[in-house]
Amino acid sequence: MGSLSACPHRVCIPWKGLLLTASLLTFWNLPTSAQTTIEVMPFNVAEGKEVLLLVHNESQNLYGYNWYKGERVHANYRIIGCVINDQENAPGPAHNGRETIYPNGSLLIQNVTHNDAGIYTLHVINKDLVNEEVTSQFYVFSVPPKPSITSNNFNPVENKDIVALTCQPETQNTTYLWWVNNQSPLVSPRLLLSTDNRTIVLLSVTKNDRGSYECEIQNPVGASRSDPVILNVRSESVQASSPDLSAGTAISLIIGVLAGMALI
Repeated sequence: MGSLSACPHRVCIPWKGLLLTASLLTFWNLPTSAQTTIEVMPFNVAEGKEVLLLVHNESQNLYGYNWYKGERVHANYRIIGCVINDQENAPGPAHNGRETIYPNGSLLIQNVTHNDAGIYTLHVINKDLVNEEVTSQFYVFSVPPKPSITSNNFNPVENKDIVALTCQPETQNTTYLWWVNNQSPLVSPRLLLSTDNRTIVLLSVTKNDRGSYECEIQNPVGASRSDPVILNVRSESVQASSPDLSAGTAISLIIGVLAGMALI
């Protein structure tokens, strides 16, 4: 992005003429073949990072550009514009200080927030009084936090206890993955997995279930894995002061699992 040079931030009388022309052309839009395309870099943006709406236009007959938030070319939604020959630009009502326009019409948005996600419209103004409107879109996601695993029992009794492991926190637009001893969980009739993959339930645990458990959360801008937790399955002969589930609690847990989860 260093090769781009932003338009100087000056507001002069010629800019008023550009705005008037743009307003008139909003109502008089002569047919024209699209010459302008927009490349979004990147399409999925991490919150707090930046996104570049890179304009590609080979026309030599350009007068200026206007950027708008949303799908409408309307003065209230104008972000910023640029007069190409005079290298003048002027922010609009939708400008919040984080947007920069370049002489080729490209728009840089820094320190992106979730409110910035959505559709943007570029209004291309030609010298022959024929204009063009091109839309683009990007999405904003928070970088996944480091997850952790909670459980009702990390020291269950073999062939007796029910164990539920849950990946925290619960977040939107997230994929949850599980690793048991650094491998994907094996398919088993004793293993229940929640529909969102956040919770794994082991019915009547066996010694084959013991080991290291990790969960990972992913979204379009990143991934993060939890620290491992150890499931220590004990023999029934060494129960000692086992925090066993009561029959009622076990039944409630299974009912809850079956209501909101699916067998894998």
